[in-house]
Amino acid sequence: MNSDDRLRQRASRLLSQVATRSDRLINEGLAQADARKWHYAVLASLQDFGPASQAALSKRTGIYRSDMVGVLNELAQRQFVERAPDPDDQRRNVITISTAGRRQLRRLDKVLDALHDELLAPLDATERDQLVSLLTRLLDHHDSQGS
Repeated sequence: MNSDDRLRQRASRLLSQVATRSDRLINEGLAQADARKWHYAVLASLQDFGPASQAALSKRTGIYRSDMVGVLNELAQRQFVERAPDPDDQRRNVITISTAGRRQLRRLDKVLDALHDELLAPLDATERDQLVSLLTRLLDHHDSQGS
């Protein structure tokens, strides 16, 4: 077995290389749509799970709390989210997706659908579903292990 074969048999290396290419493709594609992947993550989380505090959004999306403020400032400036004092704790804000934010999310869904078609071009629909299922299983396992 030569080193090239050995490297191509390591799932960790393959995942890393595909992740690098995926990040580049997604970041460039979203930049052309004047958005960032964190914008999408926050809007999708708010649409799918409802209003949340900054801390809850950070946990849901994996965005560091220190970075979340900047992301929310960008989204609020574009009127994609609304901040309101939490009625249960005036020290916190509750973040809600706005009507404009829902429109932006639908637009970004279309952009990401096209980018995913490009990323996953060699796979048919069944293989794409299998890949997502396997990756989800791996991530869920490692999340449950705290790693």
